[in-house]
Amino acid sequence: MSPQHRSPAPDPQLGHRTAQAAVTVTGPDGRVLADADVVVEQTRHAIAFGNIGFDFIGYANGETEADPDSPFGGAPPSLGQRLAELYVGLFDTATLPFYWGGFEPERGRPDTARLLRTARWFAERGVRLKGHPLVWHTVTADWLRELPTDEVEAAVRARVRREVGDFAGVVDTWDAINEVVIMPVFANEERTNGITRLCRERGRIATIRTAFEEARATNPRATLLLNDFDTSTAYECLIEGVLEAGVQVDALGLQSHMHQGYWGEEKTLRVLERFSRYGLPIHFTESSLVSGHLMPPEVEDLNDYRIPSWPSTPEGEERQAEEVVRHYRTLLSHPSVQAITYWGLTDEGAWLGAPIGLVRADGTPKPSYDALRGLVRGEWWLPPTTLRTDAEGRVRVRGFLGDYRVTAGGASAPFALAQPGEVSVEVALGR
Repeated sequence: MSPQHRSPAPDPQLGHRTAQAAVTVTGPDGRVLADADVVVEQTRHAIAFGNIGFDFIGYANGETEADPDSPFGGAPPSLGQRLAELYVGLFDTATLPFYWGGFEPERGRPDTARLLRTARWFAERGVRLKGHPLVWHTVTADWLRELPTDEVEAAVRARVRREVGDFAGVVDTWDAINEVVIMPVFANEERTNGITRLCRERGRIATIRTAFEEARATNPRATLLLNDFDTSTAYECLIEGVLEAGVQVDALGLQSHMHQGYWGEEKTLRVLERFSRYGLPIHFTESSLVSGHLMPPEVEDLNDYRIPSWPSTPEGEERQAEEVVRHYRTLLSHPSVQAITYWGLTDEGAWLGAPIGLVRADGTPKPSYDALRGLVRGEWWLPPTTLRTDAEGRVRVRGFLGDYRVTAGGASAPFALAQPGEVSVEVALGR
């Protein structure tokens, strides 16, 4: 095997993530490529390794100066380029912000063009896209407050159809509705917004149905999530009610912002076991780990913790690196997990001002970035590797489920490892 490479280790906890494939290669002439050197390399994981793409909206749109007042931020070109390289060097899925209040602060003037350019910028770099969220009571359009409930519902339906339709084929995964467990009574708002009023008057399940059915009718190929931070039995009850009502949910979203400390393996696995019983894929949609001091445990609502400065520290960065590895290993050990999104590439503009990024505000990677990359693009990844086919044109490939490419003599072709265990694959090289 040349160049020297160690195939992904057969970790017994990750057997459901790996395949041992007998890959038969045929050349452009249709004959098996016997006794020949071929290069095999992985191009994408089956499981989605994601991060938010908020920081790249200004960069992808050629807005060269940072705007501190923008809800989406911006970065100078040199920093933007560094962050872009770090992003695509690790992550293959980007979540873009569709918070209604920022996306359409003035009715009839959505920020479609900028978000669509950003989505295409990511897609051109081989990054999958997800939209977050279509319906949410927080950061929603303030102009909904003045509308009667019937008009609020009509506006929600139109909003869902517009965004899902405008972005179809580029963004095909959506948090259809977000954090509904607390939606009917949102204690933090001074004046009831349009979405909480709609939810209170129509009911939670009816509001969820509205989001899912409008999105499904607009893009039948879309993957639609029910997403929440509440991992209590209240979320389980809501899920059961939604499924019993016949709403088609494609995946369950679970948030894991760990500003008060790492959950640990036992808690994480308990949560996964509870929510996997519905037979739906699980996406860990918002994971974060702090590289500074931890938020006090007595804080009940994370949004209530506001301090002037929350620095990253050397000790905190080492802890974060260790915990991010443990967290991702634990998530991959459970077969229901199909996607993991870390909530922030850099500390700049991070939620609550917390040092949760994998990269410092100046664009330099923390140990956590290198540690996670060592898993996703190292231990769990097959780089370009030269293998020799046998007399029947076969090579043995062991790797994590996902997309691969084989190249020989200037011709190449893709193939996939889609099922765990022993598999057989045939690959025909193009001219």
